[in-house]
Amino acid sequence: MTETHPTLQGPDGPEPCFRAVLNPHRSLGPRGFLIFMLAVSTISFGTGLMFFLMGAWPVLGFMGLDVLLVYVAFRINFRALRVYETVALTDDALTVTRVAPDGNEQSWRFNPYWVSVRVDERVGLSSEMSLASHGKRLIFGAFLTDPERKEFADALKEALRDARSPDVEQTAFA
Repeated sequence: MTETHPTLQGPDGPEPCFRAVLNPHRSLGPRGFLIFMLAVSTISFGTGLMFFLMGAWPVLGFMGLDVLLVYVAFRINFRALRVYETVALTDDALTVTRVAPDGNEQSWRFNPYWVSVRVDERVGLSSEMSLASHGKRLIFGAFLTDPERKEFADALKEALRDARSPDVEQTAFA
């Protein structure tokens, strides 16, 4: 669900006190995809060869087309999984950056003192995690599961609570 990402660490801004990268879950890795495609290819070739030997040679081409379509569908799906969102909290801003599969970035900044984190349960649908401030609302983490949204929202709420409360050492009288 979350991991650190090198693009968030930069010398030109304050070091975030909370940082996370939200990634979609990928249930099939590269090795699993290779095994799956080998299995599909083997079954399709075997079935096509059987029809070829029975005299229905055009079926072999259609079986090859099936394999190609399955491959293309998975490649399109893998491309869509390149989306990710970064959440960084500093003393003066909560920034959410969404990076699309094509690399385009879109960022939103919130004042950490005014922003609220919500997870809305919806009957018959997945929950919805959002940030709200001054009448504006940003829905994010749509690719997370319901338990992951709840866990992340709780962690972000705690980080915001820590950022809002002054340090005891800094407020002590001199």
